[in-house]
Amino acid sequence: MYKKVFALVVVVALLAIGMGAASQPTVAQMKIVYNSYASDPVPRAYTEKVVAEWNAANPNMPVELNIINHEDFKQAIRTYLVAEPAPDVLDWFAGNRAQFFISRGLIADFSDVWEAEGWDEVYPAGFKALATVDGKQYFLPNNYYWWALYFRPSILKEAGLEPPKTWDELLAACRTLNDKGIIPITIGTKAPWPAAAWFDYINMRLNGPQFHLDLMLLKESYTDPRVKATFMKWKELFDNKCYIENSAALEWGDALTPMAQGKAAMYLMGGFITDSWQLAAAGDAALQADLDFVRFPIIDPMMPIGEDAPTDGVFLAARAGNLEGAKKFLAYLGSKEVAQRGVDELGRLPVRTDVSTERFTDAQKKGISLIQSADMVLQFYDRDTTPEMAERGLNAFASFFADPSEANIDALLADLEETRARLAAEQAGE
Repeated sequence: MYKKVFALVVVVALLAIGMGAASQPTVAQMKIVYNSYASDPVPRAYTEKVVAEWNAANPNMPVELNIINHEDFKQAIRTYLVAEPAPDVLDWFAGNRAQFFISRGLIADFSDVWEAEGWDEVYPAGFKALATVDGKQYFLPNNYYWWALYFRPSILKEAGLEPPKTWDELLAACRTLNDKGIIPITIGTKAPWPAAAWFDYINMRLNGPQFHLDLMLLKESYTDPRVKATFMKWKELFDNKCYIENSAALEWGDALTPMAQGKAAMYLMGGFITDSWQLAAAGDAALQADLDFVRFPIIDPMMPIGEDAPTDGVFLAARAGNLEGAKKFLAYLGSKEVAQRGVDELGRLPVRTDVSTERFTDAQKKGISLIQSADMVLQFYDRDTTPEMAERGLNAFASFFADPSEANIDALLADLEETRARLAAEQAGE
């Protein structure tokens, strides 16, 4: 009798151990949660394909891909990172945007992955600097792109215009296009970040990229006369009726429609515009090819030339539920194979130096030349400054588009300076 009872106890214990093992999967059996902001159609399809190939090769460590609308993602990321557990891998931006979360202990150190993958050998020093804080790696840059003034060559040619290379030429083009019933510049400011590009470039062209960077770092004042001069120069575009009306009703992609319809001629935008342009052109090969770009017009020829070249990438959350699995997936995302696909299928500029550029389009070659010929390369307004300052700045740009009067400029700058001064004082006290 005792032997039977003992045997039963042993069986139950073994079953309990087995059930326990099943209820607590090993790292190799756990899913990896990846939150991505690749919500535009072309990047979304690319990201889904990259994840699908990982899942096919790693069935015991599948990636659960969550694609969130780009603007919603930016608002929700703080919530993601303080969750228990947080998503394992997240898309994000290099520069101040990443530094903000690194400094708060919300992004994991993956220096071990960086060293194991030999990324020092294939990542230029500048991109490693974007990844590194205090000698440790926290951010994996995977692509960057240029900003430029895009235009429809056929529309400018029909209007007897050349792509504007100077500010005066830009204003003259606005007047000529208006006379012909064509919207000079389209833009969507429902989400105000496209307006920030205009501030970046006018400030860099008028006051120099170093002043602009110092302003982003909270070292210069928004009530400095040079910043007022930037807004007054910007106001000239409104005075000359350069912009499409009611831009606040348009998402940035919606603003491509009048350009595709031949109703608008130019658009200041990042190189990713080509993804959406192919869709806006709706399979019309001639229309798809009718898009070119030029460097943002020069205002003061004596100023060094600054350019925006935002760098995107991924990081691991410090509170990740599957950090070891996430590191394996990160190594895959940073691989030469995936980097090559990003170049070939998305047209992004590669971060790795060992990626083949044989299939580069003329636009990619021109974009690289534009960036390489700059005197200074920055990220973008909401990536170069602190999150709170960026939010206040973007709101100010939206207000400026609604009311570009000098009185509103003064009010906006006073408000921005109040925020900047407080944040600078808080930083100094840390």
